Amino acid sequence: MPRFIYKAKEGLKKIVEGVIEADSKSLAVDKLTKSGLFPISVEEEPSEAQKIKRREIGFFKRIKTSDIALFTRQLSDLLDSGVNLLHALNVLEKQTESLQLKSVIKDLSNFVRDGGTFSEALIQHPKVFSTFFAHMIRAGETGGMLEMVLSRLSLFMEADEDLRARVKAALAYPVLMASVGCMTIVVLITFVIPKLVSLFADLGQELPVPTKLLIGTSNFFANFWPFLLIGIIILIFLYRRIDKTKEGKLAKDRFRLKIPVMGDLIKKSEIATFARTLGSLLNSGVPILDALEVIHNTATDAVLQNEIVTIKKSVSEGEPLAAALDASSYFPPFVTNMVAVGEKGGILEKSLYKVATAYEKETDKVIKVMTSLLEPILILVMGLIVGFIVIAMLLPIFQINLGVR
Repeated sequence: MPRFIYKAKEGLKKIVEGVIEADSKSLAVDKLTKSGLFPISVEEEPSEAQKIKRREIGFFKRIKTSDIALFTRQLSDLLDSGVNLLHALNVLEKQTESLQLKSVIKDLSNFVRDGGTFSEALIQHPKVFSTFFAHMIRAGETGGMLEMVLSRLSLFMEADEDLRARVKAALAYPVLMASVGCMTIVVLITFVIPKLVSLFADLGQELPVPTKLLIGTSNFFANFWPFLLIGIIILIFLYRRIDKTKEGKLAKDRFRLKIPVMGDLIKKSEIATFARTLGSLLNSGVPILDALEVIHNTATDAVLQNEIVTIKKSVSEGEPLAAALDASSYFPPFVTNMVAVGEKGGILEKSLYKVATAYEKETDKVIKVMTSLLEPILILVMGLIVGFIVIAMLLPIFQINLGVR
């Protein structure tokens, strides 16, 4: 007999979770209702084969965001042209080149064929489709505008992917320069300097201070590199363990926001995402409290997540969104003023889109400034390090020449 994972209300405040057996989802809901519970969500527990399949998909290759955006765009176009959802999914399953995404689409198609809703099918694949994605689809299904919501989602994902691509392109050259510079330094310290050290030792003369410093650095790395490697691995392990805890992630994100330029970039990017996501959810008919909950679950910044909890509480108590944002130190006056104007004029979604556009432009400007500064800084730093190594190696040779004269 199928098993269903449920979340339900018991009384006014208590929320309980568990597993119930029933022949179908509707019968599971009936059982919960008869036992005095109010079901919030009831989802069929995946079989062991499905669990293994999903683990294999996640292990071998992660599905690209660009592939999901393309799938969303194509599905929107098919539905808009009059094709029904099940047929559209079957068409996309055949057309999709990604084997991982093809497998996911097949699962979605089977779920819908068995009588489930599209949003419920998406929830079965949380590593592929975000909570935000599933809530948007659910709102589209409820409002009878699924193709419109899919179109908005594809635009949202394409804009996000475009921003990521611009950042990667801007950082590609500086990263290449840094990599080549580091490799050069490693080769000089590992292979060139030890040979020169033996040559200088045969000369039996006092070495200059820069040369002694360089030789000491080379010997340190040559003798202690295993310990350094182990230390780096331990630090990475501890960082990941701390980052998985709520307190550790919050402390890390607070520290990131205090870093000059970088902190400003992160904050502007998070505000842009917050505004566009909230605007998209509200525009699709999702209630504001549910929309804030979705953003809380999908936000990457722990500081923003904490602020959203407070904002949601204030809104649930009847306070306007603008006032709740104003009470938060995370959001600047521009955001709160735009939201206040939107609330008063009944155009909150448009105001949020304007905030998102403004901060996306600001983020783009900061990225351009950072990348334009990063290149000359890297050249200067690498030049100084390589220059110091060359001078430290040449100084003893100059001393020999002077002594000969």
